[in-house]
Amino acid sequence: MSIVNVIVQAESTAEALKSSRRRDVIEHAFHALFMLSAFIGVLSVITIGFFLVKESAPAFAEAGVGGMVFGTHWLPPALYGLAPMIVGSLMATAVAVVLGVPVGILTAIFLAEIAPERVVKIIRPAIELLAGIPSVVYGFFGLVVIVPLIEQVFGVASGASILAGAIVLAIMILPTVIAVTETSLRAVPKQYKEGSLALGASKIYTIFNVLIPAARSGILTGVILGMARAIGETMAIIMVMGNTPAMPQGILDSAITLTANIALEMSYATGVHASALYASGVVLLVFVMLLNGTLMYLNREKAK
Repeated sequence: MSIVNVIVQAESTAEALKSSRRRDVIEHAFHALFMLSAFIGVLSVITIGFFLVKESAPAFAEAGVGGMVFGTHWLPPALYGLAPMIVGSLMATAVAVVLGVPVGILTAIFLAEIAPERVVKIIRPAIELLAGIPSVVYGFFGLVVIVPLIEQVFGVASGASILAGAIVLAIMILPTVIAVTETSLRAVPKQYKEGSLALGASKIYTIFNVLIPAARSGILTGVILGMARAIGETMAIIMVMGNTPAMPQGILDSAITLTANIALEMSYATGVHASALYASGVVLLVFVMLLNGTLMYLNREKAK
């Protein structure tokens, strides 16, 4: 082997080692970046939780956890019962889920499995536009259309009620439920569908007995995200639910949610009153944690 060949091989080896070290540096840099991003996310949640608990401590110390969570009267600076707001939030969210989730899932099935592509290209952008509409616009729609309609249909003095808020929330959660459910259905391996059809099953049977069970995890994620969006909505709810801090007896009663109460009173609240509003935020955070925990539990049960 000539000296020239030896030199060429040595240079090639050195270049390969240099390239390998460069790749290793880039690899380690991206690993560090990913870890930093995950750390920032976890730290943000911990910081928010700590801040809320710290600021709400005076209210819990004065009224007690049970007194606030189960108290039925909100009359600062004397009474800080959050039960009417908790019940209003849960009722509005529950009715919104009952109204919105079936429509969202059926729409996602239509887009993923039934509609021709030209129809999908029309409907999907409309749904995406629905997701981008500001919540105050939903509130205007509810105030002008839904509230008067409830007054006419049910003959009540005021249509500003839990039902009005729930209908608005049901419309607002549709884009989330539809998008996540459609993505989950499209992610199901084609062999599932083809095998079912090859065995003689109808298309509708295949959708409801093969595809939906296979996509259950993603569908549940969409439902939980929709519930979180509903329970955290503020502006639209303020405009259509009446904002009455009293225990609701039915879905036609006016009520106020935790988020609406915080938004309406935080600007002038001081002392223990402000602390009680932070306590409302703690209750909301607990609800969101429960929703996420429920999702994790259901997915774990499915994995078994």
